[in-house]
Amino acid sequence: MKILVTGAEGFIGKNLVVRLDELPNFEAIKFVRGDSEEKLRSQLANADAIIHLAGENRPKDPNDFKIGNAQFTHMLCNLLIELKLKLPILFTSSSQAIETNDYGISKSLAEKSIESYSKLSGSSACIYRLPGVFGKWCKPNYNSVVATFCYNIAHDLPIRVDDPNKLLSLVFIDDVIDSFVKWLDKPLKGGLSRITINPEYKINLGELSKLIKGFPKSRKSLTSQRVGTGLLRALYSTYISYLPPSKFKYTIPHHPDKRGVFVEMLKTIDSGQFSFFTAHPGITRGGHYHHTKTEKFLVIKGNACFRFRHLLTDEVFNIDTCGETPTIVETIPGWIHDITNNGDDDLIVMLWANEIFDHDRPDTIASEIENEKT
Repeated sequence: MKILVTGAEGFIGKNLVVRLDELPNFEAIKFVRGDSEEKLRSQLANADAIIHLAGENRPKDPNDFKIGNAQFTHMLCNLLIELKLKLPILFTSSSQAIETNDYGISKSLAEKSIESYSKLSGSSACIYRLPGVFGKWCKPNYNSVVATFCYNIAHDLPIRVDDPNKLLSLVFIDDVIDSFVKWLDKPLKGGLSRITINPEYKINLGELSKLIKGFPKSRKSLTSQRVGTGLLRALYSTYISYLPPSKFKYTIPHHPDKRGVFVEMLKTIDSGQFSFFTAHPGITRGGHYHHTKTEKFLVIKGNACFRFRHLLTDEVFNIDTCGETPTIVETIPGWIHDITNNGDDDLIVMLWANEIFDHDRPDTIASEIENEKT
């Protein structure tokens, strides 16, 4: 299926073309700013569907709103009628189409052209009234406050918040593209439809700036925000995309001693922390127990013996593991435990603890496996 994408070099267009190129059933035909009407006519003849993204949203001359949005869309629809093509068309309008500003009026007029084409041709047409769209490759200091905040903060530049209580409506670029592909995948029958992106996020300007400012701080505290789902996931992905190559890496503290090295890698707000340590041949680490804390150990390289002793019953047992056979060993509250490198090379072990280490309440009580119960 050949998809003509107008505005293919814009923010949404770049993301869409990349996604279409990933899918085996689609081929993107790109129409970009500066291309001629004759080229558009030729591309329409080879297309199976259209995703119409081209338009103006921040021109120097307000008259360009009418030219780039209303008149261009009208010309596109007239070409389809003239060529007697019944191509499904998806049009990205704006939530401002209900407003009386120049941009909103131009988008409303463009919608009317799409509606008229659908009625005259009987073709499938879909209109998206998009709120603020954000994500990778969005142009900062242009028309997206998210892009501006993320870019500036990633480059150690100041941001300005005039009204922290201003409420924003936002959708993430990946959700937008997913919705477009879903529309292309379904049988495209005649008639006009309107689709909204889900989820749509609501957040005020002050809270948005606070969240994005927290991202670089996590490199120093090692504590990540909850960036696995929802708006924080999308914002973090966007922020990271604006990092310059010089910031693709950062160093973290490490704690060497005669046994090896211990490194805390990442901490979470409510799901513990990740670390790793090394141990030289013959070295034993640990020798303590916990009342509440639990841990998971994974030997990445080398050979290790985990030893356990129950505090009350003195029951003892050992577990041998090696890097060639990935095995999780869990520490259990009330059991003394240690780990010995019983191989010939340095031991490397990954560690997850279910809580961040608290120096005031470490819940780590020194005790030896060999101690007899008294």
